[in-house]
Amino acid sequence: MKKRKPKWNEKGIYHKESQHHLEERVLPTSFTGTLKRWAPAKPTIVFDTYWRFAAERQSIFFRRLDEQSFPWTDDPILQRFKFTNAYRVLDRVTQFLIRHVIYSGKQSAEEVFFRVILFKLFNKIETWQLLTQELGEVSWAKYSFCKYDRVLSEAQKNSHRIYSAAYIMPSGQNAFGFQEKHRNHLVLLEKMMQDRLYSKLEKAKSMRDSFEFFKYYPTIGDFLAYQFTTDINYSELTDFSEMEFVIPGPGARDGIYKCFADLGGLNEVELIKRVAELQEQEFSCRNIKFKKLFGRALQLIDCQNLFCEVDKYARIAHPEIDGLRKRKRIKQLFHPNTEPIRYFFPPKWGLNELIPKTGQGRCDTIY
Repeated sequence: MKKRKPKWNEKGIYHKESQHHLEERVLPTSFTGTLKRWAPAKPTIVFDTYWRFAAERQSIFFRRLDEQSFPWTDDPILQRFKFTNAYRVLDRVTQFLIRHVIYSGKQSAEEVFFRVILFKLFNKIETWQLLTQELGEVSWAKYSFCKYDRVLSEAQKNSHRIYSAAYIMPSGQNAFGFQEKHRNHLVLLEKMMQDRLYSKLEKAKSMRDSFEFFKYYPTIGDFLAYQFTTDINYSELTDFSEMEFVIPGPGARDGIYKCFADLGGLNEVELIKRVAELQEQEFSCRNIKFKKLFGRALQLIDCQNLFCEVDKYARIAHPEIDGLRKRKRIKQLFHPNTEPIRYFFPPKWGLNELIPKTGQGRCDTIY
């Protein structure tokens, strides 16, 4: 039976009369092998989608890098909605962080740490650009609470958003006393600097140690501590393998429970690690050609992020399968950003010389 082209309403969801092609889906033959391989855990059809989504999202990256024309994919969901890359490091904000924040400016431990955490507290390129435009060099040596507060307060008075919508930063009011969220975060950063947290991170023996150092601070829970640890690890301040440690965020947990009806005795961290370890086998058994990032396989942070993204994707592709939070819509639509990205990776990875010399490449994400 020929599939209908999906019909979308104004909120970006399928009309009921166009959902039949999703409900009549036939399980792929590869799924039988998956059930046996993961027993006693019980994968759902969304786990098969996890691998197909990862491969297609990565293919979109390379098509854009080759400067092919929109839509870069035949998948109507990927055409319409916003999804992060298969690799976290490829996302626009992370690329900005690496090139313009970490590896631009003085490379002392205290200055790199100050820039990274200041940027990540807001996680918004425009906020960083505003600070540099108004204050010049962003550095701990020249830092002034009053000056930074003035710039950020003025931006908010003019109705400019200074925080990213990628994740919610706790206000910190109970810990630091200010009604204004950004003031609490500036004080939080000051506290980290006064404690010489950067020095403790330099001496950390594991990624988990770094994670625990961040968790010590008010408002920093598991999710933020893991994100900050990962971002610091792009610098020369620490040098841990991204296959060493992982913490699932709320979105990833939703994705896991859509991909597995029963975890079979594994906890969420163990399951993410097993997914990373078996990735080549999982792609191969489905006859999926996954193009690695210049030879670099998906890391734990990437597999964790992919669970978060497949949670969103499944809201449309598998509406009959609920996650923990039972969300049904994808809020963010895809709008192409024509600003080119000059891709740059942590030099210690040894990938920069492998980036194609022709074509700037473009990749739009929520991060």
